[in-house]
Amino acid sequence: MKRKIVFATNNSHKLHEIRRIIGDKIDILSLADIDCHEELPETSDTIAGNARQKARYVKEHYGYDCFADDTGLCVEALGGAPGIYTARYAGDNHDSEANMNLLLKNLEGKDDRRAYFLTVIALAEGDEIRIFEGRVDGMIAREKSGMGGFGYDPVFIPENETVTFAEMDEDDKNSISHRGRATAKLLDYIGVENK
Repeated sequence: MKRKIVFATNNSHKLHEIRRIIGDKIDILSLADIDCHEELPETSDTIAGNARQKARYVKEHYGYDCFADDTGLCVEALGGAPGIYTARYAGDNHDSEANMNLLLKNLEGKDDRRAYFLTVIALAEGDEIRIFEGRVDGMIAREKSGMGGFGYDPVFIPENETVTFAEMDEDDKNSISHRGRATAKLLDYIGVENK
């Protein structure tokens, strides 16, 4: 029987991406699948802390083995911002367009466009929480480009590439992305071969 594990996110884009990366090796349950409809806590001042909080909350309140992720976009010229505020950079309503517009505005006139995405996955099983990290370096484009992906994908060009994440094929993006790399480490730990 396939292992069931909850992915603690309310972000449908992340859920789709994780299910695509993992395929049918594990049965990935959403929060809706376990009747969890409340907002999960994210009050830590670190990316890893937020991932840990969400995974622990689901494990403690619903009893399922669970993993949660938190991702930050860190831009060199902005002192590492938006960082832990990545999803809420332009306000609490998680508006990707507004976030990208603010980022591009804050980088106007700056030649240093270096940035990286960091995803931390926290896995809660039994009494333990394990952490898996994935990072991809790159740069922020001068304008949005591409219709794929989500979040900041239209403005992030990964290292050694000439197009944004949003211009890449979904599987190509997943093979090099921060979330893809962190998920590969998770799968390796739980003994599932990554495709």
